[in-house]
Amino acid sequence: MSGTVLISTHDLPLAGRLRSGFEDAGYETDLVTPEERLKPGGPAALLVLTGNADETSPLARQAAEVLHIPVFGVGEGDGHSAVRPELFEEVFPSTASVDDVVLVGSRAVERMHLRSVTGIVGRTDAMREVLERIVQIAPVGSTVLVTGESGTGKELVARGIHALSPRRHRPFIAVNVAALSETLLESELFGHEKGAFTGAIDARKGLFELADGGTIFLDEIGEMPLATQTKLLRVLEQREFHRVGGEQPIRVDVRIVTATNQDLRQLVAIGEFRRDLYFRLNVLSIQLPPLRERRADIPLLVESFVREVSDRNDRDFPGISPEAMELLVDYSWPGNIRELRNLVESMVVLAPGRAIRPEDIPAEVRQGRGAALLPAPIPRAGGGSDGGGAERLRPELEFVFRTLVDLRVDVDDLRREFEAYRSGLDFAIGDGAVVGRVGSGGGAPTPGEIVHEALDGGIEIAAYSPGRTQEPEEEEVADEPVVVFRPGMTMEDMEREAIAAALDEVRGNRRKAAEMLGIGERTLYRKISKYGLEA
Repeated sequence: MSGTVLISTHDLPLAGRLRSGFEDAGYETDLVTPEERLKPGGPAALLVLTGNADETSPLARQAAEVLHIPVFGVGEGDGHSAVRPELFEEVFPSTASVDDVVLVGSRAVERMHLRSVTGIVGRTDAMREVLERIVQIAPVGSTVLVTGESGTGKELVARGIHALSPRRHRPFIAVNVAALSETLLESELFGHEKGAFTGAIDARKGLFELADGGTIFLDEIGEMPLATQTKLLRVLEQREFHRVGGEQPIRVDVRIVTATNQDLRQLVAIGEFRRDLYFRLNVLSIQLPPLRERRADIPLLVESFVREVSDRNDRDFPGISPEAMELLVDYSWPGNIRELRNLVESMVVLAPGRAIRPEDIPAEVRQGRGAALLPAPIPRAGGGSDGGGAERLRPELEFVFRTLVDLRVDVDDLRREFEAYRSGLDFAIGDGAVVGRVGSGGGAPTPGEIVHEALDGGIEIAAYSPGRTQEPEEEEVADEPVVVFRPGMTMEDMEREAIAAALDEVRGNRRKAAEMLGIGERTLYRKISKYGLEA
């Protein structure tokens, strides 16, 4: 385990129980008194306060502002205390169990370790979800697909997965698929035998062989030619491949992590990406948010980049004024973290000898000219405007085309779902106003007709299985939890009902409920507290 858990002695009996719980989980612990001064640079990774869990706590301020570690409050009130979010990451009620605190605390410690290993910076909920996802999937060997706009840090995520995995002592090899031609890409990935092609004067191992036992990261996977996709699919399914010009199969044990800034489902729909390969790569997935959706992280990123660039160039940086920082936070950053880092480096190198003011910020940032453009054209095999290739669509037509592709993919998904349920799903609308069985023959309404009528009438929809009475809502409540939408319900109402149904289904097991809902355990704990579902 990485890092030390600091536990305050405000409540000694509680501190003792927490210490035993964290030590049983494999973490080192250290008790600190309420008046103690925390020293930076140590192994501390988490502070747990057993009292005085508010913004007046000197321990909390030191941990958050000097050590930059998460702070938990335990044992006061009902868990809904009005504390400053920048100081406290979690506040547990006095009724919380030690196991709950240790479980959520272990996630926080692992996130801190991940930040130190990879340099990933972020405290917003979106980035906490990403870090928690990395911690969850790193120990297994399944393939991972990382998606997000260009410049959001997809390679850092891949390195984080490798660093926390059992393969961390084996090679990590990153490959930019878009940077290699089709013929060179296959040779680079799989190697070649002597004489396989002109210039192959000797046999050469490919990157898959060099990464044996470790992790290979394939960036811009959407640019991979179809022929190479077929060979990659064989590696995923059989764990073996042939070198270019080779006859003997070569077996490897490699974990594959891929990344793309494109929508692979769109590429599948237009025939530019193999459907079977897409499903093999998308076993586990992580979606990185663009920087404009996590603006609260921008000051932290700026601070980190300033420190890094100043140390590397041995230059002092006088700082950034609050007005200039506000401009940076408000800018949309179409180039995401990469663009921000480049700007910070230029500010450090060209610093005017005083704190950066708004007039020192480039005009493009000051005037907010970073709004996202229409989607860039999807690369197509053999495309281009030179030679005999067809010219690319104009941006307006490309936007319309992408919208149509999205609609086609969504309709295909709906059609497959209806087909899967066609053989045995009954529909009831409202209070029995329309009841029909899909696939039952005769004059039974189709799913489209039923849903259309329901939506037009503004009445609720419920689905139930064959063999039940025509009062599905009552039976569902008796047999298993069901979430039913009724007019006037908000998204929060639906979310609360979904969480309650999931907890009821797994008899209160929060880990299983989080897996069922597809969210992190920390997020589930927060929402349980928010909606008052502790009981």
